[in-house]
Amino acid sequence: MHCWTVKRAMLGVLLCSMAVVACAKSTADVHWIDTWAAAPDAAGPVFSAQTVRQIIRTSVGGSSVRIRLSNLDGTGPVTIGPVHVALHAKESAILPGSDRTLTFDGKPTVTVAKGESVLSDPVVMQVAPLQELAISMYLPANASPSTIHTTGMATAYLTESGDATAAVELPGSEVISSRIFLTDVEVATAPSARALVAFGDSITDGFNSTPDTNHRWPDVLASRLQANPRLASIAVVNAGITGNRILNDGLGPGALSRFDRDALDKPGVHWIVLLEGINDIGAANAPQTTKDEVSAQQIIDGMKTLITRAHAKGIKVYGATLTPFSGVDWPYYTSAAETKRKTVNTWIRTGGAFDAVIDFDASVRDPAHPNRFLPAFDSSDHLHPSDAGYKAMANAIDLGLFAH
Repeated sequence: MHCWTVKRAMLGVLLCSMAVVACAKSTADVHWIDTWAAAPDAAGPVFSAQTVRQIIRTSVGGSSVRIRLSNLDGTGPVTIGPVHVALHAKESAILPGSDRTLTFDGKPTVTVAKGESVLSDPVVMQVAPLQELAISMYLPANASPSTIHTTGMATAYLTESGDATAAVELPGSEVISSRIFLTDVEVATAPSARALVAFGDSITDGFNSTPDTNHRWPDVLASRLQANPRLASIAVVNAGITGNRILNDGLGPGALSRFDRDALDKPGVHWIVLLEGINDIGAANAPQTTKDEVSAQQIIDGMKTLITRAHAKGIKVYGATLTPFSGVDWPYYTSAAETKRKTVNTWIRTGGAFDAVIDFDASVRDPAHPNRFLPAFDSSDHLHPSDAGYKAMANAIDLGLFAH
């Protein structure tokens, strides 16, 4: 080989190596943050050669997108793909021209091992705050059950068969209300961006709010933050699970066992709003095991453990008081349970363990009957707020808590 040929080849290798290093550096320098999440909580149906399209709403915007898929509750490996992300138009439709293909290590499909999760490669896509995205994934025939977030409070669209991930619409599709495999949507955004994790049970999950309207209290809080230019870089991540408890598993793992995955390990997390404990109290009224017979002090000690773990990572924890639940017509509410709730709330307000207190109880209770919701804020089951109740909760939060 001629000397000039060797030099040119060496120069090509050098430039290529420099490009790889520059690319790796630029990727490492990107600030990723969760703009949306749904905590996995159960094993779901087995899908067979079908497409599911799920609609999510961002909290903050960014210049690139990537997603996380979980096989936490599967019984074996699952294969997923192709997977697409697009801007949502209405119902099952996406905005033409907005569709992007997601890859996993450069491949259009990925096999996720039992109990594991996988993060997609980033795709360049300009996403606005409070913008709805459609995540479409083809689910080949798998023997393993899916991993789901049960209470989606949003419509997902499912084809009878075939890969329709790139289709503008999914006509004739079935609808389901759970989140399927999808646990996180992340965006590349400004280095100043931070995340707030709303960690709780069905009241944080938005149970009994109007589906497809984003009326959960974390959604309303995200809208409030976006309306304030000084706070518009703060993402709100919903880590609520219906039926969740602090000390024991219920629907999904208990708070103590899932706290790292669903809160502390989220990219960019700076604050946690903790609203947990009402299911620990309610389950103690009809205990299935002796472990369910928890005291107010045990609930408080569980909260202290969560606070300690968050503080060890430099994350602030704001304690939210437990909302009223008198009138629940199943073995859940008793006078003894109300005493526990008041004991826990008194400690939240005065114990000094939290970095700040958010008084959700005061924001929704009936002044004439403090152990009940104000009627306008009651969804009718006396345990979960109405849309107006969720809004009142979000409006009760002092946004100054998130100035940084």
